[in-house]
Amino acid sequence: MAAAASPQQTAPHTPVLLRPLLAAVAPVSGVWLDGTFGAGGYTRGLIEAGASRVIAVDRDPLAFEMAAEWADAYGERITMQQGVFSKMDTYAQDLDGIVLDLGVSSMQLDLAERGFSFMRDGPLDMRMSQDGPSAADLVNEGDEELIANILFQYGEERASRRIAKAIARARAEAPITTTLQLAKLIEGCLPRAKPGQSHPATRSFQAIRIAVNDEYDELFQGLMAAERALRPGGQLAVVTFHSVEDRMVKRFLTARSGGGGNANRFAPEVDRPEPQFRVEKRKAIGPDAQELDENPRSRSAKLRVAIRTDAPSGAVDAKSIGMPMVKGQ
Repeated sequence: MAAAASPQQTAPHTPVLLRPLLAAVAPVSGVWLDGTFGAGGYTRGLIEAGASRVIAVDRDPLAFEMAAEWADAYGERITMQQGVFSKMDTYAQDLDGIVLDLGVSSMQLDLAERGFSFMRDGPLDMRMSQDGPSAADLVNEGDEELIANILFQYGEERASRRIAKAIARARAEAPITTTLQLAKLIEGCLPRAKPGQSHPATRSFQAIRIAVNDEYDELFQGLMAAERALRPGGQLAVVTFHSVEDRMVKRFLTARSGGGGNANRFAPEVDRPEPQFRVEKRKAIGPDAQELDENPRSRSAKLRVAIRTDAPSGAVDAKSIGMPMVKGQ
């Protein structure tokens, strides 16, 4: 008789950088919080590696509907919590570890009706929580200058004003309601992509998604919440997928680990507060050749890990860690 399938065998998804993440935080034990549960890959990986329990947080109710197919096999070792990871310190305290994967969940990209992908036609939605104003609301009702600023600040799109102007012209004739409609409009504003280059709409879709879900403020607040929720010796692991997010995480950890130095080298030294984190590897961890071969999506992923000290939690200014600000949003 065949052996019963383990929860890991029935798992539908392996997340980016799981192997190096588990190696970086080993040995895994105690209670962890997965602040971006998604398809559950990190949660399963943490439990299989030795976590006694994982608190799984996600703002998308669909994540928990899909997890119903396999999560019961882990019993009380998984606790589901619908919400945002910026409030994680209200869900749990004295955590042994926290994992944040800032990429869009594959389940969201794969469902055309969620409106995240320009590769599939669907309603222009992009709401992770399935609540509040959608991407269509922003594109059709947002001020042209606001849209241009969002595309530039959040997506680093150099043709932001040209695209915003094209959006304003198009919506004056008829609402922009689908993903392919918007993607085609953006393509018309940019040179044809060369082989190996990303789709012309990549940066704009990223920027609009970030704005709709307020992702940069969520990240900033989430990093502060992680500082409050971790026990001394607890570990924070963050996986990012583009330069702005990685810069925010890097600057936060640098500031909170006592780095950064004086703004003026001739100024007298000042007393610095005891650091809240210890960073053992300053350089981010990226995918190895095996992962790049298995999952091309991992090519831009970066992992940063820090260890919580026993210093009291504090506060940090969002601008100091490079959080982009969009006027009028």
